Parts: sequence; structure tokens; C-alpha cells
Amino acid sequence: MEAAPTLGERFAHALAAKDRDALRALLDDPIDFKALTPGRHWDAGSADEVVDQIVLGRWFEPGDHIERLLHVSTGRVGDREHLAYRLEVRTEDSRHHVEQQVYYATLDDRIVWLRVLCSGFRPVPSESAV
Repeated sequence: MEAAPTLGERFAHALAAKDRDALRALLDDPIDFKALTPGRHWDAGSADEVVDQIVLGRWFEPGDHIERLLHVSTGRVGDREHLAYRLEVRTEDSRHHVEQQVYYATLDDRIVWLRVLCSGFRPVPSESAV
């Protein structure tokens, strides 16, 4: 019998599908959210802000197509959950890999505390360059 997916795995799959409702359902409101991307530090206090204004509004914009969830791993660090995932994303002109390391805490099966470190959009070398 397969174990049910962890909350972190559900988060990674919802993100890969750009499923706003599924992402929103995983986050508590209010939420303590902080993230670091290559060019900016992000803070938010509401689930709607995290999903609509940051994750699906700025990080993965409507024109960004998440083509594949390449890797997901989960674990624990003391009292925090750990999640790592890598996505393949196609933009207007190229393909990229994006990897994020996530630490989170839950209450009643919802994320109440969330920290994200992002690699940024890293170009995927063309097949001819490999």
C-alpha cells in the first residue's frame, strides 16, 4: 500500500500544475511567508498574497509553462518539514530549470510557516551544446 502524499509533495504537484485553488487550500491564513530569489527577498502574510501575487503572479507568470516536475524529495529537520523540487519551465524563448528548497510548519494539515529559497530560472543547455 502506497503512503499518502505529504503536504509538501501535494504543494510541489499543485505548483507544477499551476493549480491556484490547490495551492491556496494548502496554506493557512494568515501565513508567515518569507522567500529569497536571486534578485529579491519576499514577505507575505496572507495565503492569497502568496499564491496570487508572488508564486503565480511573479515567480511563474501566466506565460511561463511548467512542463515537468523533475524531482521531489521530502524530509524533516527537527520540528520543520523539508521539501525540495525541480521544475522544467518553458518561457517565450527558452527552457529553464528552477529548483526550490522549502522549509515549512503545519497546523491542522495546512502550512502556517513557509520559507523558500529559489535557484532562479537556470537555462537548460541546448541538446547540440551538450
